[in-house]
Amino acid sequence: MIATGGTPLQRDRNATPLSLKTHLNPPLDDQDHQTRTGHQNGSDGDEPRPGSAPHRSDSAWSFWRSVLITLTVALGIRQFLVEARYIPSGSMLPGLQIQDRLLVEKLTYLRRPPARGEIVVFHSPYHFDPVLASANPRNPLRCLLVNLPLLGSLPGLANPACDAYIKRVVGLPGERVQVNPRGQVFINGQRLREPYVSNFCQVDSQGIGPCRSLNAVVPRDHVLVLGDNRANSWDGRFWPGGAFLPTREVIGRAFWRFYPLDQTGSLLPKATTGREP
Repeated sequence: MIATGGTPLQRDRNATPLSLKTHLNPPLDDQDHQTRTGHQNGSDGDEPRPGSAPHRSDSAWSFWRSVLITLTVALGIRQFLVEARYIPSGSMLPGLQIQDRLLVEKLTYLRRPPARGEIVVFHSPYHFDPVLASANPRNPLRCLLVNLPLLGSLPGLANPACDAYIKRVVGLPGERVQVNPRGQVFINGQRLREPYVSNFCQVDSQGIGPCRSLNAVVPRDHVLVLGDNRANSWDGRFWPGGAFLPTREVIGRAFWRFYPLDQTGSLLPKATTGREP
């Protein structure tokens, strides 16, 4: 899962799937205070200064206008350009650690589809998987509130259909993808080289283990996404309504890690992920 300034990505089910504060308390003008107090008490205080009430009204409107403009700009940037997210689970280990902070940009996929090896953030399977979505209807207003800083932690507001997940693209449209019980990927019969994966699924002497296998052709306008931590990632292998992610459900591309400071750097693939000979 991933977050803005800290909006979390959904924790993987078996892995265990940013905020704006404005403080303004303008000091009440002493003369205005004395004038209002005297007027309300019927005292012989000074008469209200002409134009004082409109001045206070203009100040209040100026304040709220600034707040609305700031919120609109911040939400616009977050919705259409870039947002920050953090990693709450271990499904992308070892490359992405729990509590890593990432930047997710949303412009690249407006001009092209996701590429193999890229790390993508997408809507929860409870939003698009036909089996899961039927039991967890998505309310757009509720999802908007859930993803706002501070509000998302309010009791009773969370909804799995409003969460976001983070995985890596391994299969593209038209390719026959095979994933064996260990979590190793084969594209059109050739083993995919994946240097980012170190924890494969355990299997017994007969090649049987807890992870599901897959053998299918990726449909048009879909991709196959898997967690780097193959032994502990709830991904397309386990979604009941189908293994593939519709590209329309992709929120953006994780491109930069900005925390922890000693791990900052690009998350983009250094080169196109190749296949083993």
